[in-house]
Amino acid sequence: MDARSVIRAVRDGEGLTADGAAWFARGLADGAVSDAQAGAFAMAVLLKGIGAPGRVALTQAMRDSGSVLQWDMPGPVIDKHSTGGVGDSVSLLLAPALAACGCYVPMISGRGLGHTGGTLDKMESIPGYRALPGIEVLRKVVGEVGCAIVGATGEIAPADKRLYGIRDISGTVESIDLITASILSKKLAAGLEGLILDVKVGSGAFMANADDARALAKSLVETANGAGCKTTALITDMNQPLGLCAGNALEVIEVMETLTGTAVSGALWDITAALGGEALVLAGLAADAEEGAERIDEALETGRAAEIFGKMVAALGGPVDFVERYPDRLPAAPVMRAITAPRDGFIASIDTRALGEAVVHLGGGRLVGSDKINPSVGLSEMRMIGEAMGEGDPLMLVHASDAAHADAAEAAVRAAYHFSDEPPEEPPLIHERIGI
Repeated sequence: MDARSVIRAVRDGEGLTADGAAWFARGLADGAVSDAQAGAFAMAVLLKGIGAPGRVALTQAMRDSGSVLQWDMPGPVIDKHSTGGVGDSVSLLLAPALAACGCYVPMISGRGLGHTGGTLDKMESIPGYRALPGIEVLRKVVGEVGCAIVGATGEIAPADKRLYGIRDISGTVESIDLITASILSKKLAAGLEGLILDVKVGSGAFMANADDARALAKSLVETANGAGCKTTALITDMNQPLGLCAGNALEVIEVMETLTGTAVSGALWDITAALGGEALVLAGLAADAEEGAERIDEALETGRAAEIFGKMVAALGGPVDFVERYPDRLPAAPVMRAITAPRDGFIASIDTRALGEAVVHLGGGRLVGSDKINPSVGLSEMRMIGEAMGEGDPLMLVHASDAAHADAAEAAVRAAYHFSDEPPEEPPLIHERIGI
């Protein structure tokens, strides 16, 4: 078997066999497959597809191209993945809440992609936090604390790392087959028993269209279950930011306020409870999603999730008093500016992608891979669809490094908000559940 025969079979609509997928993934990892061959393979998959069996084969092959973690824990090993949004800091709430309910959560996360925020970038706004500690530290922290939010090292799914870069430069990012295998190969390499997926849809999601989001959710759920990992997905709304803040340190503050009960973010809490409820069913720790959500609520309300979050931060190099002193430990931007409503009326719609791009251009994300993130910048106190506004009422606060960046963000925010004289229909938080 060689690269040409695998590419030719996919190109001619014959699909991808398990043997072909295994050979190609090994070749991606060890360099036997050239960049040109990887690009040809990705384009053939985009144009012809590989079907459900091919997606399972490619996912398992890329998973097995590196280390696959094995666990010997007294409870189920569970994780969550989001396809990315704006103001979405659910992972920071859910990991410790699941741990408080008896799960073990090796949450291997990513950095910001495009206009969407990255879980690792948020955690790295905490001084001293080590987001890339290596597999042995991950094992130790998960075993002792119950959860660890970290990034993937080169040992995890190296075939995906190679193919991911090729997809970006070969115009094949949109392939649902390749998206599915990319997401799941990294997650399943963590040795999970169950996975809950948060597939975003709307103006701030990569899948803005409901049909596309549903197709991706079904592909992910069918493939993960086919690869032996119990998986369910919720399709959740991203027609407006999920939280009231967007920006790394600002989102951590919102999480800490919610964990400690200082100022609860209702939408963040509700999505965390819904996803956590489904995860506890997969883990065998709840009879149904409603019971599971109640257990997540209790973990948040009692402060047990906050306690575990603090232990995780300390175990990974952050401040030992982070839960008690988080306002003092996180960086703050030197310029804060209130953006006001231009007219009376109701917020009718929000271009959520534009708000995410505004955070990126403030310095809260990367325009090129080498950019250094400013963790202090972003947007806070954002107003949401359906809220009644008077002319001059605050829409949000911009946190910027200087006046010029604040000016640009103000222009972007004003263009992103649309008003009406009549109250609009507010989008639901959860659109659909996809299961087997």
